[in-house]
Amino acid sequence: MSLEIIYGSIKNSIAVSQLIERISNDISGTIYFGYPILTLTDITQAVDALLLSKEYGLIMFSFESSSNSDIEEIKARQDEIAFALEAYLMKSDLLRQGRKLIIKPVVISFFPAGDRVLEYEEKEYCFAGPETVLNLIQKKNVCQPISDENFSKLSAVIQSVQNLKPNKKRRNAKLPNSKGIILKNLEKEIANLDQWQKIAAIETCEGPQRIRGLAGSGKTVVLALKAAYLHTQYPDWDIVITFNTRSLWQQFRDLVERFTYEQSREKPDWNKVHIMHAWGSTKESGSGIYSTIAQSCNVIPVDFTTAKNQYGMNDAFSGICDELLAVVKNQNKGELFDVVLIDEAQDLPISFMRLIYHTAKPPKRIVWAYDELQNLYNTSMPSVEELFGSNKDGRPLVSLHNSKNSARQDIALPVCYRNTPWALTIAHALGFGIYRREGIVQFFDTPAFWEDVGYEVISGDLGFSSKVTLQRSPESYPKYFKNKPIISPEDAIQIFSFNSEKEQYEWAAEQILQNIEKDELDPDDILVIFPNANTYKNEFTLFRESLLQRRLNSHLAGVTTSQDTFVIQGLITVSGINRAKGNEAPMVYVMNTNWCVSGIEMIKLRNILFTAITRSRAWIRICGTGTGIKILEQEFNSVVKNNYSLDFTVPSKEELQHIRRINRDRTSDEQKEIKQAGKKIKELNDLVRKGILNPDTMPELQELIKSIELANKY
Repeated sequence: MSLEIIYGSIKNSIAVSQLIERISNDISGTIYFGYPILTLTDITQAVDALLLSKEYGLIMFSFESSSNSDIEEIKARQDEIAFALEAYLMKSDLLRQGRKLIIKPVVISFFPAGDRVLEYEEKEYCFAGPETVLNLIQKKNVCQPISDENFSKLSAVIQSVQNLKPNKKRRNAKLPNSKGIILKNLEKEIANLDQWQKIAAIETCEGPQRIRGLAGSGKTVVLALKAAYLHTQYPDWDIVITFNTRSLWQQFRDLVERFTYEQSREKPDWNKVHIMHAWGSTKESGSGIYSTIAQSCNVIPVDFTTAKNQYGMNDAFSGICDELLAVVKNQNKGELFDVVLIDEAQDLPISFMRLIYHTAKPPKRIVWAYDELQNLYNTSMPSVEELFGSNKDGRPLVSLHNSKNSARQDIALPVCYRNTPWALTIAHALGFGIYRREGIVQFFDTPAFWEDVGYEVISGDLGFSSKVTLQRSPESYPKYFKNKPIISPEDAIQIFSFNSEKEQYEWAAEQILQNIEKDELDPDDILVIFPNANTYKNEFTLFRESLLQRRLNSHLAGVTTSQDTFVIQGLITVSGINRAKGNEAPMVYVMNTNWCVSGIEMIKLRNILFTAITRSRAWIRICGTGTGIKILEQEFNSVVKNNYSLDFTVPSKEELQHIRRINRDRTSDEQKEIKQAGKKIKELNDLVRKGILNPDTMPELQELIKSIELANKY
């Protein structure tokens, strides 16, 4: 028996702690404090406490004080909030049967210890203090149990997620067990937030908050829910949502509008809720955080072309943020934002995060969400201290603590709702290089974090230098993948090798045709990803020919369509990895994955592969050519052979430092040096093959061989 406790906006901390103390050991379910928001006569107001329990039903608590209320006033207040709650529930057809609610909520006026509980006996009105509240809840004539089905519906309505994924009609899906029918059944599932999503969405600290989660764990939804909740409760606050992937703009706008309307029956005030790309754009999505801060400092924002020419492709954004940060500090610029919600924080530079800190109003309500393995630019997510820096005394400006009876500052989301457990395991295996012959490419800072993201230890130990076997925990994925799965592991994720790119494109185009004609998928259910950001446009041109030969129409996201549009009804979506990140599709084809196997920036390449695989909501096809795809096949097959588990030795701390050093991203100067070294090595090799140079007679070559052997000892 357990009670999930979600701390929203709290106005009476004494009543909260006393109510928790009295019921937490005897009642299971979820209790929300300061949530949801109800519309009363002429105002919106957060509920003091709301308990959802299968055993005892739906109970709302109104915190009272006998010192300034009489019975009639309290009865009137109960009437008002009871009517408001019923109106809140009646708006959903999930909870209506005819003209009545299928669930009868109970309202209890709760008097904290030290207050005399006003004595009143009447069936419609309930009064209790700490000593009597548990007995009152457990009275059979007061609270009634709820069926599993109705509890799921009620949870979806309370959490404002009952319409999270509008179902496609899928009228063309008729064949038994076709992929179209499977999707239709998947989309019938009622969306409910899990415990950690509820905490992340509703609990807001008086200060910074970090949300770590896997791909598909709901980070974007959580941030949109949080924005809607705060906007409804504090309509005068300036709330900003920012991100790296431009196509997220429309997704965030749709989610925030939907969630705000479900909370208040009104649309958001877009003058107070600002959805802005981290940099900025001249398109519909408009200004960004960087450009807004620059303009507030009377600085002309730098565009991408100028920044790229000055700092290079990889360092363009960090370079101009460094410049602006110096200006902000020098001007001691005033704060601009009440709340800043940051998605995809793993892709944003440290200087950008510090710009946010310096321009956020006290108490610095900054919420950043990230998945380290979706980092397409850096080698690892910096620590909290590195992100925000220190004060003049050397103390970190931001530190995170989870304290009892208060909103949590550090939250991990362990459940993946997008990917099948088999696809996610393979994505992690390939992303980390778990079964790579040359050794692991990267690793979490803390080995125990594997458990935080939904893995369980099957054997061994999660300590440095220890042998361990991990598998996805049964609690880490939705119920429809547990019992009689409608998608088999063998169909969920597959890998294919080809002799040439042309052969690969012809095969993929033919498979897509079968997906549409026989599997009953719609064209917009299908996403094709090219991982190389420098070549994907040319690759699309060649691949499009194979599609057109089969009368299949497609679009290249953000190139042949608007930067803010990712999916177009009736068209196959083709995308580079940067556009694809943050989006998803039921069927995903990842092309030319051999490109992700070898190079001087292995962490970046493997993260790209991980990100591409985790775009899939149901099926994923990994494709490639040459020796690269053969290497991936070997790693892929090792996962399958081990029953979709990860079997490896955790690196020591010293090995981990070495791994990061050799696989990290290189600066532009380092890349030039490596390129020059490659040419020299090729020249030496040519001399050896021609018999002009004997390695045994050259001490410098012997020294080089020793250095390589020493490096390989790790």
